[in-house]
Amino acid sequence: MTVPRTAQEIRLASRPQGLPTAENFELVSAPVPAPVDGELLVRNLVMSVDPYMRGRMNDVKSYVAPFEIGRPLDGGAVGEVVVSNVEGFAVGDKVLHGLGWREYAVVGGAHATKVGDAPLGAYLGVLGMPGMTAYAGLLDVASFKEGDVVFVSGAAGAVGQVAGQIARLRGARRVIGSAGTDAKVSYLLDELGFDAAFNYRNGPVKEQLATAAPEGIDVFFDNVGGEHLEAAIDSFNLYGRAALCGAISVYNATASTLPPGPRNLGLAVGKRLTLRGFLVSDHAHLQDEFARSVGGWIAAGQLKYRETVTEGGLSEAPSAFIGMLSGENLGKALVAL
Repeated sequence: MTVPRTAQEIRLASRPQGLPTAENFELVSAPVPAPVDGELLVRNLVMSVDPYMRGRMNDVKSYVAPFEIGRPLDGGAVGEVVVSNVEGFAVGDKVLHGLGWREYAVVGGAHATKVGDAPLGAYLGVLGMPGMTAYAGLLDVASFKEGDVVFVSGAAGAVGQVAGQIARLRGARRVIGSAGTDAKVSYLLDELGFDAAFNYRNGPVKEQLATAAPEGIDVFFDNVGGEHLEAAIDSFNLYGRAALCGAISVYNATASTLPPGPRNLGLAVGKRLTLRGFLVSDHAHLQDEFARSVGGWIAAGQLKYRETVTEGGLSEAPSAFIGMLSGENLGKALVAL
């Protein structure tokens, strides 16, 4: 195919204060660079918007460098190779890489992975980083074992929808999920097979969780933090384990709106709890096992997933990102380019 001289990319225009707005992003036409030896030119077809990207918009020290103002954003994407200077990659191959938020990307061969025959979005969701996060967080970090009662916060999102189903498939005694709308609650119960689910907007999380788990919980997979974490600490049985994956409830908080941390953290002593934060990159040793297990469950129809795909091209990525942070997505949030 003919490669254009220029293409669009989205840059960080300013650092958000609270929930990002359209003014924090800039859509720019930039020259398409030519790949050198060891590089691919990839035309992106679908890109991911993820909660962790919000943290990178703040100029603070973290586990990954912040986005730079005036520079393109990045994140997971799947695209088609249009120029290859890398042995083993051919024009037309579909590859997963980390340079989303742009129409064309020059990707080093070491940072591109060929994808298979599944729908492209799956490699950014259930078969990609979110699915691997669910698998590693539940089984490795939280040390899930058969017979556990499991609570997943943000259970209708990209990670939560997989974590709850893995717990069910691996023999959980009871799987409970929280979500932000009644429609999402129905999705958890009717499609994913959760034993109980509740809309956290309908009342105190502590009370709703106690009703859903009258005998307490053993494992908490946390994507939300805040009130959810405090409620889980109350509900934990002895030796409960929490995999702390995210805290989206506070990602857009400012200094004046930041809620206090769990007020009942002292219970962790008497209950002998393990509250462990984690990054999926620390669990790469599980990648092959994850791919076999989750791929097999999907092929057998035992694990289901949803995607919310925003159409309209790259210009719609900021609104898709803002919508994801506001809870508008069901399952994985993607943008079709």
